[in-house]
Amino acid sequence: MSLELVLKYFPDITSEQKDQFAELETLYKDWNEKINVISRKDTDSLYEKHILHSLGIAKVMQFADNTKVLDIGTGGGFPGVPLAILFPNAQFTLVDSIGKKITVVKGVAESLGLKNVTAHHMRAEQLKEKFHFVVSRAVTQMPVFLTWLRGKFEKEQFNPKHNGVLYLKGGDLGEELAGIKCEIFQLKNYFEEEFFDTKKVVYLSKGNFNN
Repeated sequence: MSLELVLKYFPDITSEQKDQFAELETLYKDWNEKINVISRKDTDSLYEKHILHSLGIAKVMQFADNTKVLDIGTGGGFPGVPLAILFPNAQFTLVDSIGKKITVVKGVAESLGLKNVTAHHMRAEQLKEKFHFVVSRAVTQMPVFLTWLRGKFEKEQFNPKHNGVLYLKGGDLGEELAGIKCEIFQLKNYFEEEFFDTKKVVYLSKGNFNN
């Protein structure tokens, strides 16, 4: 199950996007031979556990043209790279504190011809730019994550949701999110594969925390 899994839930993508999604498998397998950014067992389920999981954010939020999105702790490029393919008119900045992972991101983006991806080897706190949205995939506990976001958000708003955070998380989040005003979207409501039974997208408007 590879490209078909993307087409199952995103049937209206262009032929160029189909080609880009199809190419991801070869690119990540090749890169993984040089720099291990995805666990060996996960390379066989790349489309489910990494690509479709990343695209879960797109079921919650359709980024308008010219939206600036920051992916913190992107690892090998998730969720940033799949989202950049799906939203070619939004701008994605991917950061990670581990340089070899950013090497992979840059290589993948270049091979795919993604003009809307910029990748930096740095910590999120060091980045001076402002963004409309911050995305990430379970890099740390939410209260810690929010401390990295001070001064990161643009004031202008033109998306269906207020500027803020879209965070991919799994499991029981009750304790972690206690006292944090947020919306939780269950990915099992969008994707029928068992992997998504406990997976969620957590949305926080930037107005709900100190920025």
